[in-house]
Amino acid sequence: MRGLAGFGMAILLVPVLGLAIPPREAVVVANWLGLLIGLVGLRKIIGQSERSAFHIAALAVVATPAGVWLLAVTDPALARMLIALIALASFVLVLLPKRPAHHLPGAAETGVTGLLSGVLTGFAGMPGPPVVPYYLRRAIPPQLARASMMTIFLVTSAAGVVAALALGVATWREPLLAAMLFPAVLLGNWLGAKAFGKVGEAVWRSFTGIVLGLAAAAALYRLLQA
Repeated sequence: MRGLAGFGMAILLVPVLGLAIPPREAVVVANWLGLLIGLVGLRKIIGQSERSAFHIAALAVVATPAGVWLLAVTDPALARMLIALIALASFVLVLLPKRPAHHLPGAAETGVTGLLSGVLTGFAGMPGPPVVPYYLRRAIPPQLARASMMTIFLVTSAAGVVAALALGVATWREPLLAAMLFPAVLLGNWLGAKAFGKVGEAVWRSFTGIVLGLAAAAALYRLLQA
């Protein structure tokens, strides 16, 4: 998902992983993985990003500790439910119609996107729900949207790891589990990147939306059956 669309790794990973381990650990593991995979092709990604990506990333860093604090004080069962609902909302946001071709986000929209992205990074390990529609609903090239999102997710992942460590939410277990999962993430990212640009934009948007929706719905179904 990340290699093909530029987003979706954490949205797929956290709800499912959170069914096997505590939500706090799942979120921190996702942020560690986001940091590690974000370093792959870093120079190219940053060079292709829109300037707004750096503004959003900076605001997200400021807001991330608030999300980590919310995760720390939320009951694990409620956190699992909220994380699954956030992932399900991402599916809806991806499929929303595009804005007019001349639309250019203002300072308020950019600011809200950055702050929400930071809170969701800390709470759910998912900076994507506010960021994805910010870029995918605009009439900009997929390459620009993909690189911009990847830049933001690298910064937010680093902020999530640092905030979790600073607030005592993280332990030694999360980087160990992330290291075990990273080879599979790296392989998947490579396969997705190979496919990027070889499918039409409509197919690209539909595929990513359907995969996100199925993953979120499956996690929500498992929770309701528990």
